[in-house]
Amino acid sequence: MKANRMEAFSDGVLAIIITIMVLEFKTPEGNEGHVLLPLVPKIISYMLSFIYIGIYWNNHHHLLHLIKYMNGKIMWLNLLLLFWVSLIPFTTAWMGENQFDPTPTAIYFIIHLLAATSYLLLQHAILGQHHKEFPLAKIIDNGFKNKITPILYFLAAVFAYINIALSFLFYVIVTAIWFIPDKRIESALEIK
Repeated sequence: MKANRMEAFSDGVLAIIITIMVLEFKTPEGNEGHVLLPLVPKIISYMLSFIYIGIYWNNHHHLLHLIKYMNGKIMWLNLLLLFWVSLIPFTTAWMGENQFDPTPTAIYFIIHLLAATSYLLLQHAILGQHHKEFPLAKIIDNGFKNKITPILYFLAAVFAYINIALSFLFYVIVTAIWFIPDKRIESALEIK
């Protein structure tokens, strides 16, 4: 089976996830700017999650674009990734509504950790199936991003109870390293 069907399904799920997140916003009463102030934590939560889902969508697209064929294991691991990502709207709303209290924030980062782990498992399965012929094998196997991401998400979850600013700093670092495209991946895509 070709990966384009799985990619289309995944794109649809990610679009629905983003839609669900924005539907969490309720229109405030009144027409003056100050009525938006209570929504600031929810807006920040939404922006963080929107960027995160965009990063996953981008990297997921690159990964699936190079698959020549897939099996049931890859399909199930892709569903596992989508499962964890589908919980982001819930944790985003919970964290925003509770103004970044420790428990909702820690759970938010744990969901990110589980999604990142699922993504790494998906990458590993794809590499295992395609072996040396997969153009990104060396890049993915030796990637600093893959090694540091789970550690930083774990630290973000732990530090949610210690220092919320430091907790979000770990999250911002993960976002920054994945937001910047890897030129090696772009080069490998051009080869195909």
